[in-house]
Amino acid sequence: MNVIDVLNQEQKKESVPDFRSGDSVKVYSKVVEGGKERTQMFEGVVTVRKGGGAQEAITVRRVAHGVGVEKTFLLHSPRVERVEVSKRGIVRRSRLYYLSTKIGKAARIKEKKAVR
Repeated sequence: MNVIDVLNQEQKKESVPDFRSGDSVKVYSKVVEGGKERTQMFEGVVTVRKGGGAQEAITVRRVAHGVGVEKTFLLHSPRVERVEVSKRGIVRRSRLYYLSTKIGKAARIKEKKAVR
């Protein structure tokens, strides 16, 4: 194992939950404003999950006041406090780029019900 692999293993978080594209998640990230640090929550649908190891990233999409907003987070970044899965979605693709062209009811994703 070379030095880069060792550094990647050290920077990986162990507390990343299991989720995939189509799931609704809440991402809590640290924001620094004027010397103070606070936690900001961003909730939306995971449209892309790519990369591996310490470079793994997700793109989360939400519609706020009629405008689509997409944010990309590095999952193992120290700026990302935690990720919570709120709903499981039923999708057939791993990249949900088609959601950006949909509006309103067409942009919704069916929820996967938990098996009892």
